[in-house]
Amino acid sequence: MAQQGKLRGIVFDWDGTLLDSFASDLHAYRVMFHALGVPWGEAELRAHYSPNWHRVYEAAGIPPAQWKEADRLWRQAYRGLRPALLPGARQALHHLAEEYSLGLVTSGSRGRVTRQLRNFGLWRIFKARVFGEDCARRKPHPDPLQRGLRMMRLGAGECLYVGDSAEDVIMARRAGTRCVAVLGPFPTHERLRAARPVTILDSVRCLPAWLATRSAG
Repeated sequence: MAQQGKLRGIVFDWDGTLLDSFASDLHAYRVMFHALGVPWGEAELRAHYSPNWHRVYEAAGIPPAQWKEADRLWRQAYRGLRPALLPGARQALHHLAEEYSLGLVTSGSRGRVTRQLRNFGLWRIFKARVFGEDCARRKPHPDPLQRGLRMMRLGAGECLYVGDSAEDVIMARRAGTRCVAVLGPFPTHERLRAARPVTILDSVRCLPAWLATRSAG
């Protein structure tokens, strides 16, 4: 872990941390599975879910030669859906932006997440945005977060990463950044706890108060 300095930046995950998107993801997966003849539903997806969807494809027995088509089917099914922000996410971001530089590091695709950020009026609140296509190596590899930190011109010890999965915690640890976890709608809670983040909050809406308590202490 990098030497900790004064906290200057907070970098967020998107899906499940700020966006209530599991129901939309589940719908898109179901449509894609059905089209490819994969006999999977919610129970199977919950049992094998990973923010790295290639791991889901592998678990479902989808051969790599079909991954491009699986991606296309998933995006097509998701396109008309409009998941909402998680409760308190907007307020937390605006509150934190008054004191910290904010960034976004997500495995989500640039096209989808950019559209969502603009629809929610949140594009400008983030000083750096790293999407799934931006790095050859995905979470939990540290490359995406390290790219975000370079864009923000901040050191690892000056930032905090906020996510909802074990992959988020591991990525942050490998990048030398502290990680605060939130319990989002995705089926990641058991592995998230096992990854041992700095703390686990019930929601991202709790983050400003937690940081205030830490500063006071």
